[in-house]
Amino acid sequence: MEQVFAPWRIEWIKRDDGNPEVDDCVFCELPELGADREHLIAARSEHAFVMLNNYPYNPGHAMVIPHAHTGDYTDLTDEQLLDHARLKQRTFDALETALEPDGFNAGLNLGDGAGGSIDDHLHTHVVPRWEGDTNFMPVLSDTSVIVEALEDTYERVHEAFASQDGATVPDEESAVVFE
Repeated sequence: MEQVFAPWRIEWIKRDDGNPEVDDCVFCELPELGADREHLIAARSEHAFVMLNNYPYNPGHAMVIPHAHTGDYTDLTDEQLLDHARLKQRTFDALETALEPDGFNAGLNLGDGAGGSIDDHLHTHVVPRWEGDTNFMPVLSDTSVIVEALEDTYERVHEAFASQDGATVPDEESAVVFE
């Protein structure tokens, strides 16, 4: 039997699945806590924010999340839709700069039957992909191998957002802000 040696994953294994600071909707509450780096929030705009996925399919797996608490895409106003779309563009650009993927998978899981784990607050997944990144682990053992620690990916993605036009970084622990 082959072994995958990934000692940095012990932090993920030991994690507390629940965040004691969050009582209701994680996507509503985490942006309000002010600990962006700790909660993997890399960028913010007026109506949305970008957060790295705590349970990524690949390094750089990000979510673009509107602040509006809704699971119905048609509930977003024109202003919220445009802001969400522009932040998605910035996310593709930042991930391209930081990680140099060969492509992306992007999309929404809407409704109970779509397979998402959080269906009452919509969010767009943006997953970087590389040629040949599919391997036997997910097929044979229902296991994903993530090749980079979330904190390292966060640093690279945060820096890529910060290098974009119109970006400001309030302080070292904050997400990049776009007006």
